[in-house]
Amino acid sequence: MGTDLPFLLAAVSLLSALHMGYLARRVGWSRMAHKVLPPAVTGPPEFERTFRAHQNCVEFYPLFLVIMWTCGLFFSEVTAAAGGLVYMIARQMFVNGYVKATKKRLPGFYLTLAVMFTLSLLGLIGILRGILQKYFHIYL
Repeated sequence: MGTDLPFLLAAVSLLSALHMGYLARRVGWSRMAHKVLPPAVTGPPEFERTFRAHQNCVEFYPLFLVIMWTCGLFFSEVTAAAGGLVYMIARQMFVNGYVKATKKRLPGFYLTLAVMFTLSLLGLIGILRGILQKYFHIYL
């Protein structure tokens, strides 16, 4: 097994998948607590907020993975993995806040956007640097 494999990116990806499973389980617990049987997605506000918080995480998840891996492969694996960990903390803050009250989701949401923007920008810098080097022989 080569040492150039992206172990940190893989580890954070696996951890994030487990985190998504945990968030899905929270929806299940909320269903049981509020007696909302599948496939219903409406019920008491507490259940609806839990369900919607998870759905938002599901919607963002593919974007997060692409952005983190792009940053990790083309800019810095350590930076991308660290950003991935901060992203998971931000998502947990988002869900915890959303379950309590809709407006309490905002700090976690803003931190999520900041992480995604930063990793995207760094990934783009890495890609552009690589294109300049490979195709134009310009080294920065």
